Amino acid sequence: METARFVHGGNIYDPAADGGAWLDFSANINPLGMSERVREALLQHIDAVIHYPDPEMRELRAALAAHYRLPAGGFLCGNGAAELFYLYFFVKRPKRILLPVPSFSEYERSARAAGADVHFFYLEEKDAFRPDLMKILQEVSRIGADCVVLGNPNNPTGTLLRRQELMALARGLKNVDCQLLIDESFLDFRRDEADFTLRQDAAAQDNILLVRSLTKFFAIPGLRLGFALGPKQLLHEMEQAKDVWNVNLLAQAAGAAMLSDQMYQKQTRAFIAAEKENLARRLKAIGHLRVYPPSVNFLFVRLERPQHTDELLDFLRQKHILIRDCRHYPGLGRGFLRLAVRTRAENDRLLAAWQSYALLQGHEK
Repeated sequence: METARFVHGGNIYDPAADGGAWLDFSANINPLGMSERVREALLQHIDAVIHYPDPEMRELRAALAAHYRLPAGGFLCGNGAAELFYLYFFVKRPKRILLPVPSFSEYERSARAAGADVHFFYLEEKDAFRPDLMKILQEVSRIGADCVVLGNPNNPTGTLLRRQELMALARGLKNVDCQLLIDESFLDFRRDEADFTLRQDAAAQDNILLVRSLTKFFAIPGLRLGFALGPKQLLHEMEQAKDVWNVNLLAQAAGAAMLSDQMYQKQTRAFIAAEKENLARRLKAIGHLRVYPPSVNFLFVRLERPQHTDELLDFLRQKHILIRDCRHYPGLGRGFLRLAVRTRAENDRLLAAWQSYALLQGHEK
């Protein structure tokens, strides 16, 4: 198994040659940074780390219930979304997974860790990597898959599927005794997320598990926090299989604080809605690349001259800028890149560096 495709973005711990700090566009984290309420909550609870965290996560579950308007008992909380992927596969032990790719590498990694046989369903560039759900259903039947894993929006392509489409897929999968694991880790960035989420449906459907990360939207990847929604029996089995203190005390406090910060959430969605379009437009203007329509807080692009990928990445690294090279995602190759939406000043710095590289390329010709 090729290990390179399981390397993630955001590795700022590898030092730059000159020791300078990285400007990291490879990790898709809220550019507004932590909510002040989170900072205050962490400071208020720092002395409480001498105690074990609440195994029932009462305050956190109450905050989740109020924010997402669902019963508190319906949330299974995790040490980030990734823990919940692993937990699901170790509990359910599906034998054969159908995985539309390219997609987040932890889907494959967690499934294989539980002994599942993973089959790739390659999304097509000519369709802008949008999944054909009818073909997915046909492939499920052909190979006898008992689980399909989808990101909505998908990482790294940013493609989105509407709620009605996903519910039709779930019903079709149920007819062939197949589960749907849906990852909505970036949906909080959208103002219209109600058009795409299955959170009101997951508990009522016996073949859906919905997973969300809270670390990306709320800018706390170092704390780790996520949750799952699904059938009561499945959540009970996963609850019994996990570590009793899997969400630490500070993460619980931060989660309760950030979910109540409505102004921070509103500002984030407004900023991302405008800045993703601004960044996409200005990047297109540099030329020699395709910018796929951004749906959330990251852009997916393809260089017209993929043979220059390493040269561009090296040039940006010399400017202390990191972006995500997507060549190791199954279904992609050299020339595909993903970059986060950051602050206007940081985006300006990236664009200036990219423009400088493009000018050098022009002079060399």
